[in-house]
Amino acid sequence: MSQKFQVSGMSCGHCAGVVQNAVQTIDPRAQVTVDLETGHVDVVSEHPRQDIIVAIENAGYQAK
Repeated sequence: MSQKFQVSGMSCGHCAGVVQNAVQTIDPRAQVTVDLETGHVDVVSEHPRQDIIVAIENAGYQAK
């Protein structure tokens, strides 16, 4: 299932990697695409949306 998130606070490739790793910590098979310019993060995962938001926020970013 494809899900879209708006993530604030990302400004560089390192930030994108941290977000990707946070999502893949709860779902190692998740496909994560980060667009730094817009702050959009696309995630293909069967995990519930709220679990992904919590993982991103625990990594230090705001997600909705």
